[in-house]
Amino acid sequence: MLLEGMCWPNRNALIHWTAALALIMTAICSSALSAQAAEDDALKILKGMSDYLASQKTISLSYDSDIEVITSEIQKIQFASSGKVLLSRPDKLRATRTGGYADVEFVFDGKTASVLGKNMNAFTQVDAPGSLDQLVDKLRNDYSVALPGADLLVSNAFDVMSADVVHGAHIGEGVVDGFECEHLAFRNDDTDWQIWIQVGDAPIPRKYVITSKTEEGAPQYTLVIRDWKTDAQPGADAFAFKAPDGAKKLDAGALSALDEVPPGLPKGEKK
Repeated sequence: MLLEGMCWPNRNALIHWTAALALIMTAICSSALSAQAAEDDALKILKGMSDYLASQKTISLSYDSDIEVITSEIQKIQFASSGKVLLSRPDKLRATRTGGYADVEFVFDGKTASVLGKNMNAFTQVDAPGSLDQLVDKLRNDYSVALPGADLLVSNAFDVMSADVVHGAHIGEGVVDGFECEHLAFRNDDTDWQIWIQVGDAPIPRKYVITSKTEEGAPQYTLVIRDWKTDAQPGADAFAFKAPDGAKKLDAGALSALDEVPPGLPKGEKK
């Protein structure tokens, strides 16, 4: 017969190969399901943080920030600043930032955004009637200026932060400034970013790190939040701006000069 003399695999070997293939496929499927579960968990935690922040009418905090730049000699240099933020939803904000190259105070009263460069004794103002969310967009789109941790301050933080996420993961737990936190990591096309969110009934963001993937050397922007309070009761003049005596008023284009790094150096990505 035609089939005579053909060599057929041993039946037991065939069973072993089939079982091994099944195990491999199971492992692949299990890994994919585990990765999807980690991403779903990360988004759930991020959504919980966003909902909590949006529910707070007033927020006060202190922060430390570090921005890295890459020099033409491919040397990574880090510039540090500190400041405070007082927010009253939906349209009031006062923020400060003090570093080695700028000492800035920012005030928004729902109609006008005022920025004072204390080290320059100069200020500029921008007409921006509307909400804090609208102000953040206007400053970013029209003036290429980002408030510290701006994406954490808007009322729809989850929508903004997750809009272009291509992968997310719940890395595990960590401790920031003595607070136990959930550690999440996300990837976009242009950036990788991590956030540490306090465990418990008050899911406060404690640390936020953004890594640029479009610049050589992958510089990072780091924001660490301290002294978080949600029971602040701002006074009547908390969001009123008054220029110091002798301060010079500048064109709104001067906003870009009030940065965290010296003029002429490339700037890391901030949100």
